[in-house]
Amino acid sequence: MTDVIVGVMWIVGSSFAFLAAVGVLRMPDVFTRMQASTKASTLGLGCLLIGAALQLADLPSIVRLASIGAFVFLTTPVSAHVIARAAYHADIPLWDGTVLDERRPLTAPERQTNQPEIG
Repeated sequence: MTDVIVGVMWIVGSSFAFLAAVGVLRMPDVFTRMQASTKASTLGLGCLLIGAALQLADLPSIVRLASIGAFVFLTTPVSAHVIARAAYHADIPLWDGTVLDERRPLTAPERQTNQPEIG
């Protein structure tokens, strides 16, 4: 039974890693590529580590795998944020389909229409 669960976890983890790679190739700009690569690859690695922990099932290996998982889960969001921030400040163009750029300063007419109504 454990072998079946391990196999399923490895297949699911590999599928997410594959989807991350496809997302990096298919997405139109750096920001959506970063989203695809960080979310799917982190989830894929988590499934692979769970499968490995179930397969090995000894305490030293589980501690190592948990350490790897914790390191990846803590550093991936930070690195994605740094990459996005650097790309934005380097004026990397957004995809044409981007609806809202929350970091762009508002011009005077936009400020007037975006003010909340009081009363």
